Amino acid sequence: MTQRLETIISQITRYKGHHIILWALYHFIWWSVYEGSMIRIFNTLLEPQNIIKYLGYVVFQGIGVYFCLYVLIPSFLEKRKYVSFLGSLITTLVGTALLITCNYYIAGAIVGISPYELFKISPASPVAIFKNNAFPSCVAAMTLGMSIKLAKNWLLSQKKQQLLEKEKLETELKFLKSQFNPHFLFNTINSIFVLINKNTEMASESLVKFSSLLRYQLYECNTPTIQLSNEIQYIKSFIELESLRQNDNFSLKESYPETVGTDMMIAPFILIPFIENAFKHLTEDHQLKKWIQFDLSLQENILTLFIANSANFQIQTHTLENTSYKGLGLKNVKRRLDLLYPDIYTLLVTENKDQYTVQLTLTLAKQTHVQLQKVTA
Repeated sequence: MTQRLETIISQITRYKGHHIILWALYHFIWWSVYEGSMIRIFNTLLEPQNIIKYLGYVVFQGIGVYFCLYVLIPSFLEKRKYVSFLGSLITTLVGTALLITCNYYIAGAIVGISPYELFKISPASPVAIFKNNAFPSCVAAMTLGMSIKLAKNWLLSQKKQQLLEKEKLETELKFLKSQFNPHFLFNTINSIFVLINKNTEMASESLVKFSSLLRYQLYECNTPTIQLSNEIQYIKSFIELESLRQNDNFSLKESYPETVGTDMMIAPFILIPFIENAFKHLTEDHQLKKWIQFDLSLQENILTLFIANSANFQIQTHTLENTSYKGLGLKNVKRRLDLLYPDIYTLLVTENKDQYTVQLTLTLAKQTHVQLQKVTA
């Protein structure tokens, strides 16, 4: 019995039969409000004239409402033909009300009594039926139907817009990240190439480290966020690799958080472009002292990055401005910060004649216990 009932409900829903039920219920409620008693309506609904009157409202208004929803709105309103829509809507309202008015006379003819006497309508004229009964009911029904339809269309449009924005955001983030990968490869391979002629042993060591970094980049960073501890380890290896090609005139000071919880998460490679930029801005003059100060600290979930490096922009201006790759990494990371950490980060970049500094403050998210189990599984 239960299965048969579910089948019937499924068939009604499939063929929009529930709409008929809803419209019948809608008119029954309004008729009960108008008469002031639901019991009285139940008692009189079995009379032929009342059945015809009731079905007239349900059928004719249903046809009028759905004609408006599925013909007038798509053909005129959605195409911004407002005058045509308004004219067609008024015509539909008047036509539907006239059909319902005629139905009063049909009900009266069946029982052989004037519709004015039968339904207690005063003054006794078709205008009174049209003006006081049929037309106001049609306006209310079509207003309700259009309100539901337009609200549904608006919600679907908003949902579609959100999906499009999410897809656009994900596509843009993937594009920005893909731009970083060749940028990283170009810089690192170029550094190893320089080492091959200078120090073969150091070049071999660099290749081993580069292989480890590349493995991390390709296989361990395919999620929106990764553990901060893993990213710090990557940064350490990256700085060590970049430092190998520096001469004795280079000094490096590093500072990292003493402890980092496994639940602290960060977007992968969000800090690397700043480190790349620090090494890039080191002066090419071997007689000048080159140095980098790197400080990464963590207080609760607030991550602070401070990088300062020596620079000589008077010497570097000519070579940097002649390349189309200038600032590519920093431009990408700034865009990624705007997308991934809107309103929860601050970035201050200071550039002068002999020093370049970057200070970034970032509010990190913590991984939930369930997410952590998935990662460690």
